Amino acid sequence: MINQIFWYARRNALNRKDSSIAAMIGKNSGKRVLLLFQFRELSKPLPFSTYSHLGSSKNQSKPDITCTSDNPIFDTLNESRKGLDLIYLKKEPELSVDSQIQNRDDFSADVEKVYRILRKFHSRVPKLELALQESGVFVRPGLTERVLNRCGDAGNLGYRFFIWASKQPGYRHSYDVYKSMIKILGKMRQFGVVWALIEEMRKENPQLLSTEVFVVLMRRFASARMVKKAIEVLDEMPKYGCEPDEYVFGCLLDALCKNGSVKEASSLFEEMRFRFPPTIKHFTSLLYGWCKEGKLMESKVVLVKMREAGFEPDIVVYNNLLNGYSVAGKMMDAFHLLQEMRRNQCEPNAASYTTIVQALCAREKMEEAMRIFSDMERNGCEADIVTYTTLISGFCKCGKTEKGHELLDIMLQKGRTPNTTTYLYLMLAHEKKEELEECLELMEEMRKLGVWPDLSIYNTVIRLACKFGETKDSMRMMNELEANGLSPGVDTFIILINGLVENGCLVHACDYFKEMVGRGLLAAPQYGIMKDLLNALLRADKLELAKDIWSCILAKGCELNVYAWTIWIHTLFSNGHVKDACSYCLEMMDAGVMPQPDTFAKLMRGLRKLYNREIAAEITEKLRKMAEERQMTFKMYKRRGERDLKEKAKAKEDGRKSRARQRRWGSRNRKADNL
Repeated sequence: MINQIFWYARRNALNRKDSSIAAMIGKNSGKRVLLLFQFRELSKPLPFSTYSHLGSSKNQSKPDITCTSDNPIFDTLNESRKGLDLIYLKKEPELSVDSQIQNRDDFSADVEKVYRILRKFHSRVPKLELALQESGVFVRPGLTERVLNRCGDAGNLGYRFFIWASKQPGYRHSYDVYKSMIKILGKMRQFGVVWALIEEMRKENPQLLSTEVFVVLMRRFASARMVKKAIEVLDEMPKYGCEPDEYVFGCLLDALCKNGSVKEASSLFEEMRFRFPPTIKHFTSLLYGWCKEGKLMESKVVLVKMREAGFEPDIVVYNNLLNGYSVAGKMMDAFHLLQEMRRNQCEPNAASYTTIVQALCAREKMEEAMRIFSDMERNGCEADIVTYTTLISGFCKCGKTEKGHELLDIMLQKGRTPNTTTYLYLMLAHEKKEELEECLELMEEMRKLGVWPDLSIYNTVIRLACKFGETKDSMRMMNELEANGLSPGVDTFIILINGLVENGCLVHACDYFKEMVGRGLLAAPQYGIMKDLLNALLRADKLELAKDIWSCILAKGCELNVYAWTIWIHTLFSNGHVKDACSYCLEMMDAGVMPQPDTFAKLMRGLRKLYNREIAAEITEKLRKMAEERQMTFKMYKRRGERDLKEKAKAKEDGRKSRARQRRWGSRNRKADNL
């Protein structure tokens, strides 16, 4: 590791023709340089967290409820603060690295085998169960949780294995497996299945029910902005033998404030303050929520109430206030708050300085950000990986990629190993300059340093490769990330399918779309990629392939709403397949979905041109019955459809005329620039 760091720093110094750095590294490389590491948990708190390990000793025993910022730098680097630090070597004889690697390899073979079977047979349950039985995989503790993690966003794959594993003799799900499954189902917003699972736990494994299970459910409800449902969990807990306490209530406030429901959290806090005595974490969660919303007056009110309750601000409270001032652009107030922290004997930590540095980088004030960085080191506060990553991102966004690489070299010289987020900002800068080779070189350097690319890195490279028409490289990257144990998510599939469609590789695009549907990743927000793919197929006269895509969507059991049917019918109609559009409209009504008024008007207009009265009469009769069942008048339905068509045609024509005027006379902005 040490040799890699010195090799990397020296090579980059030579590449940039920095003779002083290269000479220094070359001189030191001849000596015996010993860097000693120890794994320990750093005492530095996370930025904007609601609990700090640096607080007073009375807070040390309290459970950790973090309330981190939505900034990807801090969210991605949460675990990086628990890692390598440049201190002395301490051997741990009880930890066997070889045994851990062997254990991981034993699991990995079975996990990959199960994952391949789930991908192939998940929509055919009998064949899936038979394939799993014949696979020779022995279900044992730890395997189920690894399979669930391997499935990633494809939660239905994990749920299929979860159900099958529960039926195996001699095996019972552990607490960690139940908790992981509840997290996955909550992310899919399958809350009915989650409650059924909790009920199953109450009947079969009541000893596994704990407050943490309900905390997970609360957080999922809060992330879906279902505030009432999240609060109802608090009332349902006693029915399952779990009494909520201050910790659970604090988790609920924390979840609501993190997900933009601070107003509801504040009201709930006032209602429940006699049932749950306020703690400093409750106040800190509210303070974070108001600062995140940019409402500093409300945050100051919370600060006053906190002092009235007998709690003095700690480092986390001050960091939240610093974040609030920085987000609001009140940098002078933030600097004054730093001085106040020193007067109150609360020394700013790396998170405090990083908050201000991030605000300055967001405003492209890189000189001032570097000045704060220098003051930070002058005051004896060592910069951590978050600080370096923030500065690198700032330089990259300003187009100064070379400065970002110089900071990366400094990180390595000081023994700070960058992570995937650090490299991601450099790659995004190279992507903006359309430098594919540089991105591939960065990926190779990451592997040499032991930093393995994540989905964000792969998404960037795949997107850039597709932009250059290198579709084979993009598909190779897709296979590589799966081979490295990563499960592609919705974003990865959409990037790759879009790139394949733009480059005319429609057959491969269809294959990956079917794979995406097969993993259960098609939902309403992804209807756009479905529309683009179907339009591209029909424009290329590949009607059968488009029908095959639609049949796959239906066969996999995807829940389709009226908008999905409308996209398919309008796509067929727009490309001249009027009869096929009408037949799918009839199929849509057989499925109990009523077409939109403009769809009906459009089909009637097309059938009128084809002189096909039989299909028109059949559609009209079915639609009349559906309108009566829904207590609607068919005449009003028909008029609304014709009106919608006229309005859409008028808007389309107005847009065409407006664009023609702009091309002829130029836009107002262009005229002003010319003047």
